[in-house]
Order: sequence, then C-alpha cells, then structure tokens
Amino acid sequence: MKDKKRVLSGIRASGRLHLGNYFGMIKGMLELQDSPDHDVLFMVADLHAMTTPYDPQELKNNIREVVLDYLAAGLDPQKASVFVQSHVPEHTELAYLLSTAVSIARLSHLPTYKEKVKQYPKNNTMALLYYPILMAADILLYKTEALPVGDDQLPHLEITREIARKMNETYHLNFPEPTQIKTTGAYIPSLTGEGKMSKSVEGSYINLTDDLNTIKAKLAKVPSDSGKGEILDVVEEKTRILPGKSGSNYYYSGGKRRDGVNALMELIRLFCGDTRKKEYEGIYENAGIQYGDMKDELSEAIYAKLKPIQARRAELEKDPDYIDKVLADGAAKAHLVASETVKEVKQKMGL
Repeated sequence: MKDKKRVLSGIRASGRLHLGNYFGMIKGMLELQDSPDHDVLFMVADLHAMTTPYDPQELKNNIREVVLDYLAAGLDPQKASVFVQSHVPEHTELAYLLSTAVSIARLSHLPTYKEKVKQYPKNNTMALLYYPILMAADILLYKTEALPVGDDQLPHLEITREIARKMNETYHLNFPEPTQIKTTGAYIPSLTGEGKMSKSVEGSYINLTDDLNTIKAKLAKVPSDSGKGEILDVVEEKTRILPGKSGSNYYYSGGKRRDGVNALMELIRLFCGDTRKKEYEGIYENAGIQYGDMKDELSEAIYAKLKPIQARRAELEKDPDYIDKVLADGAAKAHLVASETVKEVKQKMGL
C-alpha cells in the first residue's frame, strides 16, 4: 500500500477567518482531505500569535473562532486532524533542537522580521525572532513534504528547507525539504487596494462570518476610478509585478494604475467567473463601469458563497463539547507522530 503524503496547514489564532484565508489555504486543504494520497493536519497556531502584542482572553477566544471557521468551511475530523499548536508540546521541544542549526544573523535579515519590528518597535522579542524556527518545527515535526502557504511565507519556507538540509547532513536524519502548494486564488487582494487581504490591516478583509450588509459596506469603501480607462498588459508596459500578484492586467484611468479596481476585478473573477470579469473589462474600456452596481453584484455573490458556511457555523456553536472533542482527538493523533519525530531527533543528536 502506498504511503500517504502528510500535509500540514497552520494559521495564527488571530480571530475569525477571512476570504484570503479561505482561498489562500482552506480551499486547497479541503480538496486535499478528500484525496486518498494525503494525510491532512490542520493546526491553530496559538504560539505564533504570541510573537506580537496580544490579550490572553482574546487569544483564548480566537482559538475557538478559528476552529469554528475551519469546521464550518468544510473540515471533516473523520478525514483530517485539527489541533491547537500548544496542545502538542513537541512543537516547542523540536524548535529548540532545530535552533542549533540556524544563526541569529540569518533570522534577523528576514524581511518579515524587519517589517514586524517596524510595526512593533517596542516588542522586538526573542519570540518574534524565533518565529521561523518554530514554523520549521511545525512543518518538520510531521515530516511534511508540501504545504499551502502564501508567497509572503516563502522566505520562512526556505529557512525550513535549509534547517532540514543541515539537520540531515549533520545528524543523518531524513527530514523532507518541503515545497509550496499553490492553490487557485492563492493571492486575494486587499480591499484597500494595497497588498493582500490581511487581518492586521483594518478595512482590508471580508470575514467568513460577515452578513450581506457588512459586505456591502466594506466593498463600498474600495477605492476606484472614473470607471472608464485602458487595460494595459503589464509585460508590454514593463510594469513591475509584485510577488504573488495574480492576473496579467492592470487597469488605468488617466494614466494611473488603480489597485482598487484590480482588487474588484480579481474578486469578480473568483466569485462571478472569468466570463463576467471579461465582460466588465469590456465595459471598462467602452461605456464605463458603474461601480455601485458592480459592488452590489459582487456583494451578493460573496454572500451566496458564505451563507452555507455561516449556517454550519451556527449549528456548531450550539455544541461546544463537540469542539472540545475534535481538538482533543486531533491533538492525540498529532502527538503520536510528533513524539516519534522528537525521539528520533534527540537520539541522533546525542540526547
């Protein structure tokens, strides 16, 4: 019988999930949980949430919110395991062992670390610097071969590969060098028109729990233009494409690219289809788009997608004992694998 490939997906416990989380990670993982070739683990990364300022009670609540969203979105505990990072102590134990294989200089030069230091200059903690090592432990603990991560996490994934390589060479271990799984719509643009949808940027995201009126209010604030302009090919115009930027067109009005319009067009593609996006592109180059009508159509399409997820969530909220059981079972399954990995690593490292 062919061995299943183990796939790990983790998300910070930072509150309810948004569309970026769904398309960037959850959607792909739900497809993998139905695959006979994969063993899927979902992890709520509560320890990672402690690398930046947080409120203890809020963190506790956020863990439950993330689990509810996972299950409501389609996670099947019979097909995949869901657990909380801190419930499996081998994560921190392996992280310490792996920390012997990476230098402070390597970690301090990471762009994500520098960005967080700028964002939280008074909270430049060892935990923040240590983040990539703990992430490497999360992945290597289960000897994960591939995982769905956004392009912004590729520098961290590369450190994981480096650590795996060094541990294998030094201690004759057999860690795989994990690769990225790209999912459809992996890059979901921010509603602000800058960067990707992110929980850390207020006004940039639509939660899976948002109702129709909330969605309409958020889309109403997306920056747009006159509704009429030129669609230019970025290759011909030699416009720099930002890492992870999907699509081949930018929209111009009066010679200036409008990122808010790009965001709307990408959401139209995801929720209304490629054909509808092309229709709007034609309108943009000719009669001109009425953004109010476009945003109303998009709001309805997004809500139609989220409504069944929200209905499942409402049912799950009625049975907190079920959530506790799912997490306990998931942690037990994760521990079986994790404990064997740590035992092997400690033996090879002379402990």
